[in-house]
Amino acid sequence: MGNAGPGFSVADDERWMDEALAEARAAVAHEDVPIGAVIVHDGEIIGRGHNRREVDYDPTAHAEIQALREAGTALGRWNLADCAMYVTLEPCAMCAGAAVLARLALVVFGAPDEKAGAVRSVAELLDEPRLNHHPTWRLGVRREEAERVLSEFFADRRVRHEGGGLE
Repeated sequence: MGNAGPGFSVADDERWMDEALAEARAAVAHEDVPIGAVIVHDGEIIGRGHNRREVDYDPTAHAEIQALREAGTALGRWNLADCAMYVTLEPCAMCAGAAVLARLALVVFGAPDEKAGAVRSVAELLDEPRLNHHPTWRLGVRREEAERVLSEFFADRRVRHEGGGLE
């Protein structure tokens, strides 16, 4: 794990993670796992996303991918070397790989994902020496809240499933 990243203050982490948490809560409306992400450039959010796998029938419709696509469109370029991504849950292999390919300066995530996280839990893609770019990363910003949003979602699903509310 590196430093704060160029132009990205640790003091702003909670502000941006609040925005990612709001995105995560938006996913619940269409019964997607509540993960949210925002991309920040020059002190402004230029990309937002939340999981849309269920509503879009798309296995790649993760929060991070949605936010990266919107950020690239906003800047008119794929190279996001002067941007940071804030995401509520540790990125999976696809999303960590996308962060590398987008050349993000910084990735900040709230909670680790011990089953699929590819920054530090299952794999360490952002630090993989054979890759050509290594975003700085930080873990734990608003961790308890990020974990609570997820646990409440899954607890509600279990209750509805046991009550016959889900197929």
